[in-house]
Amino acid sequence: MAIVEDDPVFFERFRKLVADAPELTLCGAARSFHDGHRMICDTPADVYMIDLGLPGGPGTDLIRLANARHPGCDVLVVTVFGDDDHVLGSIAAGANGYLLKDSSAGQLIDCIRLMRDGGSPITPSIARKLLTRFQRPAANADGAPDEASPLTARQAEILRLLAKGARFADIAQTLGISAHTVTAHVRNIYQKLEVTSRGEAVFEAQQRQLI
Repeated sequence: MAIVEDDPVFFERFRKLVADAPELTLCGAARSFHDGHRMICDTPADVYMIDLGLPGGPGTDLIRLANARHPGCDVLVVTVFGDDDHVLGSIAAGANGYLLKDSSAGQLIDCIRLMRDGGSPITPSIARKLLTRFQRPAANADGAPDEASPLTARQAEILRLLAKGARFADIAQTLGISAHTVTAHVRNIYQKLEVTSRGEAVFEAQQRQLI
């Protein structure tokens, strides 16, 4: 397996974890986005353990790279970030597992084994949050939304652009409105959907078939 982790304490912890596990072999390790990018390109591995908050670039780009360069590999995110933006972004990028850094060494090893057996380990607190969202009734049996959309046509248009990763400035230019107006619309979207982040807004709107 290979590791991409910038924090020196966790870097050494993960290296020792792999060294102490007889069924694992460390074939690469990197401590920045650029070193991780080079390692993934040059070093095939069955499992890539990737942090998200890396100097030089986002860990989600490395998740996509690993899946593109090494089909069949597993990517395990181990991070301090437990918010929806990071979780959903990692899953969308192709992560097979998502653990917080407070997981024990035994839990990490068990999760790596589970991934290689075809499972998708997720820290229980995060899994519970995701399940809660999916359990919210999104549509009637015929597939129609339960209620009329609370969003205006403009807000839905902005939310669709947000879902594609567009920045506020890009949205303003695309729609011919000011960035201040975009910000105001986004604030209203958050209020109507009862969320506090872009990821939550997109997820909630998709579950309710609003976009």
